[in-house]
Amino acid sequence: MAGLIDDPNDPRWQEAERRDQFLRELLKATGWKATRDVVDAARMTFGVSRSTVYRIISRFLASRRASSLVPADRGTPRGAKRVDSKVERVIAEQINRVWLKKEKPNMRALIERVHEACRIDGLRLPHRSTIQRRVDELDVLRAARRRGETALEAAATPSAGNYRADKPNEIWQIDHTIVDMIVVDEETRLPIGRPVLTIAIDVCTRMVAGFYLSLDPPSSVSVGLCLLHAVYDKTSWLQERNIDYPWPVAGIPSILHCDNGAEFHSKSLQAACREYGIKLVHRPPATPRFGGHIERLIGTMMGAVHILPGTTFSNTKIRDGYASEQHAIFTLRELERWLAVEITGRYQQRIHSSLLRPPLAVWREGQGEVSCDLPPDRMAFWTSFLPEARRRLLKDGIHLEKIRYWSDVLSRDLGRREELLVKYDPRDLSRIFVRRPEGHYIEARYRNLSYPAITIWEWRNAKRRLFDLGKRDLSEETIFSALALQRRIEDDAASASAAARRKIVRRPRSAKQDAPIELSGVDTSKQHDGLDDMEFWE
Repeated sequence: MAGLIDDPNDPRWQEAERRDQFLRELLKATGWKATRDVVDAARMTFGVSRSTVYRIISRFLASRRASSLVPADRGTPRGAKRVDSKVERVIAEQINRVWLKKEKPNMRALIERVHEACRIDGLRLPHRSTIQRRVDELDVLRAARRRGETALEAAATPSAGNYRADKPNEIWQIDHTIVDMIVVDEETRLPIGRPVLTIAIDVCTRMVAGFYLSLDPPSSVSVGLCLLHAVYDKTSWLQERNIDYPWPVAGIPSILHCDNGAEFHSKSLQAACREYGIKLVHRPPATPRFGGHIERLIGTMMGAVHILPGTTFSNTKIRDGYASEQHAIFTLRELERWLAVEITGRYQQRIHSSLLRPPLAVWREGQGEVSCDLPPDRMAFWTSFLPEARRRLLKDGIHLEKIRYWSDVLSRDLGRREELLVKYDPRDLSRIFVRRPEGHYIEARYRNLSYPAITIWEWRNAKRRLFDLGKRDLSEETIFSALALQRRIEDDAASASAAARRKIVRRPRSAKQDAPIELSGVDTSKQHDGLDDMEFWE
């Protein structure tokens, strides 16, 4: 199917992104209605018939995902390169060797070198416009740096002074930080360590868009859960925590601005942003000033945390002998609620030094310009941020990390030769999400349902220890047995070791109590128009 393209460089996917950018803006302006003006504009831009435009818009309105706009596999896709692949390789090599040099050669010199290389290899000479287009497709900022074009680099680089947004949800900045505070276990009330906060801010209004607090290291999953919290309505989330302050931020940002951490360059994050029309922008390396808004917000939040029992302060000099672990009293859930009150009841209500007004007042003033472009399918939105792998479907199921998974629905696909796309949550390996050939995801569980839910960190650590002991031919039974032994050791050590208590707290909840596994971070209490969650699971 056309909608199952994973390569971002595929011409059909690039055409889908072009259609997405054009249609999303038009439909936002009309309240997501396919008016005559929208249809006429799309027909002229896409060069297709009116009936085809209606079909395209109908598919897009059902999911609001860019993949629904991938053109069919008939004919030559628009933007497809007709040049021979060997000629393309010669052009790319000469651009790298000749064009991207500090000597800044002109276009004529590049064309001559490309033609010379093609003659040597007996290839057809590409037209000068073809070579020019390949140069124009280069990343402007990176090309300017390699060519030493300082003026062009300065013009293409955002600065802290002019990096601004004119309306809400235009630009969000997102980042992680280790919280300056020790939290305790909910059961033993003993210290377990410092959690990680992932938080996003709306640049225009300085409103906190959303956050996610956990004991797990930063990853594309924590980014996805932070965005899930930020994008959707927070009314029920606040009610569950008995918080009465308003938090009206909702909708999908046009731009997500972040640093160069590995989780922000992950394939899953890039694919999810493309799918939902979010432009992912990375700030230049080693330039924290370009993330000034989120850095100041994190500083404000940590300054507030420094008054709480169990704080570690910002450095050891300021701590000055304060015994953080002895004074720690907050659990992870209690700290999450405290941060939510700090954000909604204090930070967003008081006058901001740059805005000279409270962020909440600025948001409400511009609320008419806010596009609450909510993805109809919450589950599909969240899973798009999960890490992925490709696996063959075997007779005994799908194998991931030496664990076998199965669902009765998969029996329909036995015998197919192509690999299936698998999404998984590193915090809970008891289930995976498998994309079937027609594009729908289904949930697959352990083939052996007696195995406990585990995290990917526990699993890999158990495999590594067995490998170090000289055991090379590992099976899932062997690894789960070793994992059970490690958990018993951790449980025995919990009274003395904060590290052991931290590992216990990070276990999936179903490993500690007989309860159904829920999708963490997904607010399913409020439905929106479009596909509901059950349709996502067929």
